[in-house]
Amino acid sequence: MTLYTALRHFADSYALAMIVGLYLTLCLWHFRPGARAHRDAAKHLIFKDDTNDHL
Repeated sequence: MTLYTALRHFADSYALAMIVGLYLTLCLWHFRPGARAHRDAAKHLIFKDDTNDHL
């Protein structure tokens, strides 16, 4: 078995499974219950420096 074949086998099987697992972890990370405070802070972040001087 050549190095190319071994690396190709790894990339086709285990690396793909690791990438899918990492993708799902990162996508679902912000839905965990402990992240509620971070989500609330992030959704109000764009209004942090907003003043009503233009009214």
